[in-house]
This record gives sequence, C-alpha cells and structure tokens, in this order.
Amino acid sequence: MSTATVLVATREARAGTGAAGEQLLRIGKELEARGLRVRWAADARDARAVLRTEAGLAGAMVAWDLEPRAAHPGAAGGGAEVLEAIGQRFKDLPVFLLMSQDTGADADADADADGNGNGAERAGAGGAEGDFERLPLWVAEVVSGYVWPLEDTPDFIAGRVAALSRAYQDGVLPPFFKALRRFDDAHQYSWHTPAHAGGVAFLKSAAGRAFFDYYGERLFRTDLSISVGELGSLYEHNGPIGEAERNAARVFGAERTYFVVHGDSTADRMVGHFSVMRDEIALVDRNCHKSVLHGLVISGARPVYLVPTRNGYGLAGPLPAARIDAEAVRARIAGHPLAAGALAPGAQYAVLTNSTYDGLCYDTVQVARALASSTPRLHFDEAWFAYARFHPLYTGRYGMAVGPDTFDDPARPTVFTTQSTHKLLAALSQSAMVHVKPSPRAPVEHERFNEAFMMHGTTSPLYPALASLDVATAMMDGPQGQALLDEAITEAIRFRRTVVRTGRRIAAAGDRPGWFFGVWQPDTVVDPATGARVDFVDAPPALLAREPRCWQLEPGAAWHGFEGLTEGYCLLDPVKVTLTCPGVTATGDVAPWGIPARVLTAYLATRGIVVEKTDTYSTLVLFSMGITKGKWGTLLDGLMDFKALYDDGAPLDRVLPALVEAHPRRYAGLTLTRLCQDMHRHLAEAALIGALDTAFRDLPEPVTPPQHCYQRLIRGGTERLTLAEAAGRVAAAMVTVTPPGIPVLMPGEAVGTADGPLLRYLGALEAFDRAFPGFHSETHGVSLDPATGDYLIECVRAPS
Repeated sequence: MSTATVLVATREARAGTGAAGEQLLRIGKELEARGLRVRWAADARDARAVLRTEAGLAGAMVAWDLEPRAAHPGAAGGGAEVLEAIGQRFKDLPVFLLMSQDTGADADADADADGNGNGAERAGAGGAEGDFERLPLWVAEVVSGYVWPLEDTPDFIAGRVAALSRAYQDGVLPPFFKALRRFDDAHQYSWHTPAHAGGVAFLKSAAGRAFFDYYGERLFRTDLSISVGELGSLYEHNGPIGEAERNAARVFGAERTYFVVHGDSTADRMVGHFSVMRDEIALVDRNCHKSVLHGLVISGARPVYLVPTRNGYGLAGPLPAARIDAEAVRARIAGHPLAAGALAPGAQYAVLTNSTYDGLCYDTVQVARALASSTPRLHFDEAWFAYARFHPLYTGRYGMAVGPDTFDDPARPTVFTTQSTHKLLAALSQSAMVHVKPSPRAPVEHERFNEAFMMHGTTSPLYPALASLDVATAMMDGPQGQALLDEAITEAIRFRRTVVRTGRRIAAAGDRPGWFFGVWQPDTVVDPATGARVDFVDAPPALLAREPRCWQLEPGAAWHGFEGLTEGYCLLDPVKVTLTCPGVTATGDVAPWGIPARVLTAYLATRGIVVEKTDTYSTLVLFSMGITKGKWGTLLDGLMDFKALYDDGAPLDRVLPALVEAHPRRYAGLTLTRLCQDMHRHLAEAALIGALDTAFRDLPEPVTPPQHCYQRLIRGGTERLTLAEAAGRVAAAMVTVTPPGIPVLMPGEAVGTADGPLLRYLGALEAFDRAFPGFHSETHGVSLDPATGDYLIECVRAPS
C-alpha cells in the first residue's frame, strides 16, 4: 500500500506555538511514526489546495475556526468551507473536527465577569456542550469524531486517526484490484502460464532484461493465468472478477456489466452478434465504427443504414428525429433492396453512435421512444462517452439512462451500451465494458449472452487491464467522479473562452493582422436566472459548466449548420473541442482564402502537440481528466506561433523542414502562406467538402449482404481495381476515409458510375494526395498501386 496522507488544517499549522500548537506538532510526529504523511494547512485556501493535489488523502483533522479563503459578509467559516470541499471530492473520508481549547476555567472566569445576567449561559457555552451547540447540525453527519488536542495523549489521538485512515485506504480499493494486490503480496511461485513466470524468463537474455527493467517487476508478477482461482474467472464472472463487474454495473447504472479486454471494437461485435442473426434486418447509423460492420459480417444480418445530417465543415451530425420515427423507419425498410430477402419485415436490432467523434450526444430516452416500435434491441456505441453518467450536464444523454424510471412502457427496448473505457476514463488501452439494461420485451439471459461473450473474448486476459477497469470504476464512484469531470469541463471551458478572447485582444490592440482561429460552439447562451441572451464567452463559467441548455444545438442555428434538429434533441459535449480554421463556415460558405487544418496540425506535431482528429478546416482536441492548464496553454501558444509564422510569410523549410526535405521538388521555396493558399484553392476548386457531403448523403445502392462479400473475399472471389475500373462493380470491403473516419462504402454496395457521388469523392481525394504529398488522407480499404500511386479498392470479381 502506498503512503497515506493526512491533512491537518488549523491556524496553528505554521506557528506551532502555545500549548495547543505544540500538542498538534506532537500528534503530527506520531502520525508520521505510524507511516502516515502529514500535510499542514493554515487556512481554507491551503486546505483546499491539498484536497485538489492529494488524491491519496486518507484522513483529515480540520479546525472549525479555520480562516476562510475570503472574508466577506455571509461567507462560511473556514472549517465549514473545508468540510464541504471534502464532501464534494471524497466518499466517506474519515474527518476529525479539531475543537477549541477555550473551555473550563476560562469560561467560568468569563461567566463571573459578566454583569448582564448572562454568566450561567456563557459558562455553559464555554464547555464541550457549548462547543457542540455552536456547530450546525450537518457537521455531525460528515465528521468521524472530535479531537480536543490537550485532553488526550498525542499517541492516543494519532492512533485513532491512523486506524481510520488505514481502514479508509484499504476500503477505497475496488474488489479485483484488491485481490490482485493480495495475491501479488503473497509472493507465490508460478507453475502456470504465462511462461515468463513473473518476469523471470526475461532476465535470461539481454533484450529481455532491458524489457524487464523498463516496465518493472510488478507488471510481470500481476500478468497471471486464469488458473489462479482465487482471482475468479472472466468467463464464469465469479470471484473478485465477478464482484468487480457487479460493482461496475451499480456505478454505471446497468443491470449487468461485462469487462472486455480487447477494446470497444470487440464489445461492438459481441453485442451485434448476440442481437441479430443471419438475414434479419439491422438498423445501422451510417456514422458507425467499422467494428459494427464486422459484427454484421459475422452475424449475416442485412443492414439498413440511417443517414445522419452533415454540416459545412464536413462534420457528421446526429440522425434527425424525423428519420428515426416509426413511419420513417418503416418506409426506409420497405424501399430497401435487401429487405426483400429478410426473415421478417421489421428490424431486430438498431445501433447508433453516441456521442459522435465530434461530441454530439442524443437525448437517449427520446431516441429510445422513437425507435421502440421499430426494434426490440437498441445499442448505443458510446466508445467516447463512458463518463456521461457522472455529471449533471449529461443527464439523460447516455444509454443506461433508458430504463423503467425514464421509459415505463412495455414497448421499451432492451438497451446495450458499449464503452471504450480507456479513451476518456482512466484505464489501460483496449479496456472496455458492455452494459446491459434488458426489458421484458427482449430479455437478455446471462448464460446466452455469455456465449457471445466467450466467442469474442479471450481465455488469456491481461490482468492489469482488468484491474484498470476495476479502478476506473472506483474513480467514478461517489462525489469524486463528478469532481474529476468538473475539472475537465472547467478546463475545456477556459480554453474555449481563451481562444475567442485572444481574437478580441488582438483586434483591440490593432497592431497585427486579425486572429483567424475559432471554436465550434454556440455564439450565445441564455442565462436562466435573467432570461437574457449573452455572448458565450461572457457567460459565467459556472453557468456553462452546469447548464445543459448552454450546449444544446438549437434548431436552425448557423453555428452548427445541421438541418432537421428539434429542441433539446442534441447536445455538444464541452470536453470535445473542435478548433476551426478559416476557409469555410458551418453552413458551407467558402471564403476566398483559407488555412486547411492539415497544415496547422502538421506544424503542431513539430511542437510535440498531437491532436485527436483533423478534418479539412477543423481539428479536434480532447479535454480528458488528464488535462492541465499547462497542457492547453502549450496548445494555445502553438496556435499563436503558427499565426505569427503565417502572417510573416515564413519559409516552409523553417516551419515544416521534414516535409520539404521529403518532397523538395514540390515544396522547396514555398512559404507557409503560399502553401495554405495553394491547398485552399485546390480544395475549393475540387469542392471536396461538397463531394464528401454528397457521397455520405446519397448512399450507394445495396446489392448483397456484407457477409456474402466477405465469403468471396477469403476465397479469391474479389480483385483490386482502380477507381476507373471499379465503376459499375460491387464493393467487397469497407472504405473508410479518415478524416472524417466514417465508412463511405460498405461491402455489398454498388460502387456506382464514374461520375457518381462516391467515385467523384474518392477521385478528389486521390487528386489531393497527388497534389500535396505528405498530407495524404488515411483511407482504410484503399491500397495504392506502387507503380502509379493510383487508388485501388476491393471489388467482387465479375463473372467470367
């Protein structure tokens, strides 16, 4: 167990003088002798700083008469302030209230000196009884005990505090992680897999020794086999593993939770394989991850795609409410070419992405009601949204919010949520969860779902990854979960405001060209207290951090550029920050000059700043729980420096030297300004964003289910063709362009004509790659002809 810390917050912390101060120093030394670290705080400001920085806090002693952060009429005392802060951040932390020593004889003297008939009352108030009566009633509900420093020995007081602190420190460990530590501490010999036997095998070679030293012995000692029975079984869901999954179900609001150590991709395939079978209809959000398609390939389902809206930046929006109501879905299925061969006319399964890559999240209860008559099973892929349950800003916006308490109707569908826990919660890579909230309409028997779980899982899970899921759960349990998200949301809001205010400052100074970066967010918000509409950046930060209406996409608002939205249907997640570059607007207007985002992010990469996603004129950065002011300050500095280089027409070999070195014939002699203008002109003339929008809006014609194409693929029934040759053929593999990271062509769909939406879009990408080497698109499912650089896509071989 790591060293536990105890906060001691008292006015005597700095001086240590007087009887009470000296006694507190002795108590501190006794705590240290028991292996505890003591952090002293002389006022509420210091104490709150300790609460923010000491995540390993195991106990506290707080003086009620502590000096507050700011003295003003009506302000709470320092002790009350610190107790409230502890309650907001820690669950059941043992707290002792340090009581005043101004009692007994001193109080009697005060009583004798009182000439106004109040002596008896004051004498009573001077003793312990009076001390208690001066405290608000809520204090007794949050403290673990009281300490009068001079009335017990330092050894006794320190012993009480240490005992409860140690018990708390042990109690914060979640079930599987606690059992894993206990097993590791037993130092047992390993007679089972893995063969490195606690890392010993690595010590027998030079490369192995370097590997061992780099990661440390503890990783290898906790990399264990499923043969270790006392840790439980991931397949039987028993022992500490089963207890950890049940604890996660409680914390995440599910009826059942499954730990997955092969990522959200495996979780998606697992749910899809369980929910729909061969030749049944699946309703699929076209803004889906490729793993959803893989689930369709495995199950043999017939997908009917639902088309989200898009805006002028090329960002995918939500599925409009009108496209998922019963009549719209019925009409879409009725007109679908693959529906004729389905086992039944209706869908057995529907899957939506929530939130989207760019942070758009649904009112999930509204979505469930809309789709209830169309499908008995509803899957929200929340790979980027595992934290939603733990902050009021996202109330009703996550899959597990759909249940009997919010949708009490026999038509309620069973809801699955898959989460890539490692993406935006604190877990190791590939760590994911499946949460289930079944309905009587489509029961989910554990034994049957477990067959799908075992089919897609592994019999050799990495136990540190399982432990990280357990710990990620514990971190979100209770007030600390909201506190962690509060910090991430607050830092995101500060960054958003700073980017916009930087533009205001530059304009006010008038000594340089204007600021050209923006943030994709509402222009104004409504203050619920006054009803007044104020500029977003002038709104109180507390309002932005607490009021969901500040982030809702109002129907028809120009800032987001999406059509067909209804009031309250969709919300922008503040921690997913999209920076915008000049060149286009959200409504699709093209400017005469621009700065393509790929140039910006290439420059930021030279500064060690790696963004999450780059689109044509926007880039996405994530404000996870690991964000700091220093981190986003560095990003802001990078934006400022890029602007200065652009304004000065800096030579490209100074801004992007590796690019010029790799492609000297293309880029030698260019300036940063010239490159941006050349690229913007090319994009505008090629109408790339418009071609993308058309390709995603006018979907290719479905010809055959995806599974049929996969069977042809593995038996040599496909061939790779250039774009010109692919016209009129059927795709055999998915084509996904990043950005935006959404499938543009699915297996079994017709590629279309040479001048059709799909080939025009892919042709525009191919031409861009040729014109601007080093800035190529990442396109899954497209390979390059090594001789010509032509795009090649996999198509079903034509009959001979």
